[in-house]
Amino acid sequence: MTSKPGWMKAHGRPWQRGAERVLYDNPWIRVSEFDAQAPTGARAPYGLVEMKNYAIAVLPLHDDGTVTLVGQNRFPLGYSWEIPEGGGALDTDPMDSGRRELREEAGLLAADWRLILRMQMSNSVTDERAFGYLATGLSQTRTEPDPTEDFAIVRAPFQEVLTAATEGHIEDALTVAMLLRTYHLASKGELSDELARLVLG
Repeated sequence: MTSKPGWMKAHGRPWQRGAERVLYDNPWIRVSEFDAQAPTGARAPYGLVEMKNYAIAVLPLHDDGTVTLVGQNRFPLGYSWEIPEGGGALDTDPMDSGRRELREEAGLLAADWRLILRMQMSNSVTDERAFGYLATGLSQTRTEPDPTEDFAIVRAPFQEVLTAATEGHIEDALTVAMLLRTYHLASKGELSDELARLVLG
């Protein structure tokens, strides 16, 4: 990874957190309201959703240039096509969580793993951090969905999936970001010649 450009410097004062009131707490999230002070000095009540897991995403790229996607009904916004994703415990190596998600959701094992993306998912309201992995050298195993998961699984050409994302048919943020990041790596010569050929078509 290259160093940050010189212009990427923080300025001003950070937010100051005052008294906290916990509004909701479960095994996955904690919702709090703070008596906060903005960097400008203005007082502002601030709601924060603290996540108890990392967000994990895995882009499974097969030797024939196809990508495995899973389709599922999501509680907030309805049906979604995505790469395999899920939560990873904060005290667990995110790559280990990626291996679990890939096996559980897509029924796949991967011989080669590469961390290609780190993201802050929605940093104005939540502290959720995401890790995205490119998984290759894939082999089949059985899926292991949890009791709330009902998946459809498809394999489609990378370019077709990328087009679906850039045209707005795939809206999941991590899926879109991972597809674009993988395409960027391929176009900049930062993937092997074989992987780049699969991605660029």
